[in-house]
Amino acid sequence: MKILVLNSGSSTVKFRVYNVEEGDALREIASGVVERIGEGVSTVEYKSVRGELKYTVKVKDHGEALQHILKVLCDAEKGVISNPDEITGVGHRVVHGGEMRESSIIDERVEKVIEEYARMAPLHNPANLLGIRAAKSVFPHAIHVAVFDTAFHSTIPEEAYLYAIPYKFYVKYRIRRYGFHGISHSYVARKAAEILGEPLEKLKLITCHLGSGASVAAIMYGRSVETSMGLTPLEGLIMGTRCGDIDPSIFYFLMKWEKLSEDEVYDLLNKKSGLLGLSEVSNDVRTLLQASSEGDKRAERALNAFAHRVKKYIGAYMAVMNGADAIVLTAGIGERSPTMREKILRGLENLGIILDAKKNERPEDYGGVISSDDSKVKILVIPTNEELAISEETLRLIRGRASKDNSY
Repeated sequence: MKILVLNSGSSTVKFRVYNVEEGDALREIASGVVERIGEGVSTVEYKSVRGELKYTVKVKDHGEALQHILKVLCDAEKGVISNPDEITGVGHRVVHGGEMRESSIIDERVEKVIEEYARMAPLHNPANLLGIRAAKSVFPHAIHVAVFDTAFHSTIPEEAYLYAIPYKFYVKYRIRRYGFHGISHSYVARKAAEILGEPLEKLKLITCHLGSGASVAAIMYGRSVETSMGLTPLEGLIMGTRCGDIDPSIFYFLMKWEKLSEDEVYDLLNKKSGLLGLSEVSNDVRTLLQASSEGDKRAERALNAFAHRVKKYIGAYMAVMNGADAIVLTAGIGERSPTMREKILRGLENLGIILDAKKNERPEDYGGVISSDDSKVKILVIPTNEELAISEETLRLIRGRASKDNSY
């Protein structure tokens, strides 16, 4: 059985193919991306267990992008399938699923939910839906599954997800905290339980997905009970270009003082703020670390603010759960920056969080555990793998449907 995972953006479609092997193990056998869709020249990149391909071509839309994905997957020399019917399931990453509580086989109802919540995720859901519809045309016999970034956080209690605005707006518009990066938070939480040798249902974890987009989640006995992102991915931590938590009045004053429209302010807070806005140098932590090491105070300011915000959320979530068994760091910054990990975790010793400097430099040499032996709270660095998590969910639903069909 082969499962295709798709992550459709407005101008890109990333893909991976997994083969289900003996013992239900999922092995990646191909991956690639179609970039610059709808632009003058697009790029198709592909690599598999049989070789690599790369070429440029004009790709006008997601439908054509999927045709090129099928072309490379079926390549006579380097492909991994001979025809589209060899793909049993297609797992689609969908950013906003509203109050959907779990991954779902895609039908008309699920498509309507994705379309409805496009108003809250205008940069993501429309592209996700384009990818779904294109993939259904190219792989008509496959079972298509939507794996929602919001679903894992559907267990957050009412007191945590409601905003203190008139309740009628929740009823009318479903304005509430949803949270994102749920696929990643769920994946690394399960991996943390394996490393710690404890059932997930017995652990209190604080998971930190720290990349260009960043969020923190409090996971109590396997269930998300708090997360830093809100109605949209703009709330919470300082990110590459997103502002994170700010006084809502700033929106009003920027419109009044700078004579900006609501769309212009929204664009400013999403694309020109965060690390980029604070540093006026870059949104990339690697660039900022280099600049800071050379004495650039603007870069140092931005990095310190980023670390402070993450530290604040860790403390808050320890209060929410009355302690924690482990803190997990993942995604680009969390996995690859010892300096930022040290900035974030320094000064938390009285909370039982003690970093081992040597382990922090090379987490892979210590099974991902970078806390000192006497640290009450374990600190783990775990590489995330959202595509694998999506393939696992897709496989679970395929088998669930098969079991249900066989029961009649």
